[in-house]
Parts: sequence; C-alpha cells; structure tokens
Amino acid sequence: MAENLTLYTNPMSRGRIARWMMEEAGQPYEVVNVPFGPKMKAPDYRTVNPMGKVPALKHGDKVITECAAICAYMGETFPEAGLAPRADERADYYRWMFFAAGPLEQAVTNRAMGFVVPDERRGMSGYGSYEAVMDTLEKAVSAHDFIAGSRFTAADVYVGSAVAWGLMFGSIEKRPAFEAYAGRVTSREAYRRTHALCEAEGEAMKAAG
Repeated sequence: MAENLTLYTNPMSRGRIARWMMEEAGQPYEVVNVPFGPKMKAPDYRTVNPMGKVPALKHGDKVITECAAICAYMGETFPEAGLAPRADERADYYRWMFFAAGPLEQAVTNRAMGFVVPDERRGMSGYGSYEAVMDTLEKAVSAHDFIAGSRFTAADVYVGSAVAWGLMFGSIEKRPAFEAYAGRVTSREAYRRTHALCEAEGEAMKAAG
C-alpha cells in the first residue's frame, strides 16, 4: 500500500509504543508531534482523533487510533516485516495483545489511581483483581521467549511496552519473569532507536516551550 503514513504522537506519551512499531515495520513515515494541552484538543487535531489524544496513525485517508490497533494494523498491512502472526502463533498473538490492552491496562490504571475492586464485586470487573492479572501475565511471558512463541511479533511491541514501562514506573511488580521478558524486547535495535528519537524530540519540544 503506497499511501503516506503519518504518525501523530507525543514523545512523552503512549505514542512511543506506536513509534516503536513504526520503526520495527521499516516503512517510511512522517511524524507530527502534538503538544499536550490546547493544541491536542484543538478542532484541527480532533479531525484526526475526536478524543484529542495521541497516538493516531493516518494511512492515506484512513485513521487508526489505539496503540494495540496500530501495532496489529501495521503488522498485517506490511507483512514483509515479519511481525504478523503465523498460523500457529495467531491464538497467543491476539489473546495476549488484547489481554494487555484490556485487563492489564485497566488493572494497572485503577491501581495507580488508588481504586481497588471490592472482593464481592470482582465478578463485575473485566480483570477481576490486580493480583490475578499479574499472575496471569507472568505465566504468559514465561511460556516462550516472546509472547506468541519463539520469535518477536507486533504483539511484543504492545505487551513488551506495557511490561517495560510498568517496571520502570512501578505499576507492574518486579518479578524475574517480567524483567527477563522486558530485557529481551528492549534489546532490539528498533526499540533503542525509538527511545533515542523520542528523548531528543522531547527535549526539543521542551526547549521550544
């Protein structure tokens, strides 16, 4: 697909996940860094993402939002990068990518905000409890070197980002399995390149005011 790829992001946001995916995919793309505050909520950016949030990926005349969706979309749209799941990886690929986008995201966010699901209400919660999510995640990252098997896929961009960021900020427990998995995914050249790009762009945005 020859249409232009434009990533709307902010170097100090979850947009780093999408940026990492773009670097892994190896396709030419343009970056538009959107400052937090009025510009991100302005009408012109809301034509891209009505939520007034980043990231958002524009591919031709189509827009994809949500980091997990961007990872899955790029993996499938550009299969030559080898990041989409093979037939035997598909179940684990989708299972754990959307586990991270759903139960893990909810559990970590609620905990950070000081909200604990009462024991008698866990059946109403999509993730049950933070402890159950951590135990399930540990089993997932311990089953193989990567989340869907023996090789790195787009699902590892999303799940790996969640685990690495969670360890960094203390929202995910420092279990050996998590640290080992995070070490494997963050050792990739595309991850290191993304980190360097985002740090430099973040400093430039700060200097510009």
